Amino acid sequence: MIMEDTRMHVRIVPMNADHLDEVAELERICFSTPWSRNMLAEELDNMLSAFLVALDDADRVVGYAGAQVNLDEGYITNVAVRPECRRQGVAAKLLQVFLDFAKANKLAFLTLEVRASNYDAIALYGSRGFRSVGRRKNYYEHPKEDAIIMTLEFDHGTENSDN
Repeated sequence: MIMEDTRMHVRIVPMNADHLDEVAELERICFSTPWSRNMLAEELDNMLSAFLVALDDADRVVGYAGAQVNLDEGYITNVAVRPECRRQGVAAKLLQVFLDFAKANKLAFLTLEVRASNYDAIALYGSRGFRSVGRRKNYYEHPKEDAIIMTLEFDHGTENSDN
């Protein structure tokens, strides 16, 4: 039996000004309260932020993700994938870059909010070790909905101690 790979081939690269129009469009498609192009552009100059885009073989933005880091704390601000490209591994690849960064830079944790009804996203985060740690009542508008707070804590151990 031949198994077909349903994962989409994408390249993950840092977001730059050339991507802003497509990322802003993706925000409008995916979120009821989208970030504006100007808000996204400001993140390019924010030293605490990192935004990544997933490019398909035609260099079209099919997904993106953003994170902010403050000291040893990481907060994933956005993850979005074009509807026709979902369930093909794009979000997982974007998320993996942030997981690798968090481990390499010894962050204490990564955290995020997700709509309580976004079962696919909750399952993806759960499969990567994120756990539900709380709920924000009526966090989202249009429609009004709770957010599930999910956090992944990193145990870096004491492998570098000289005891």
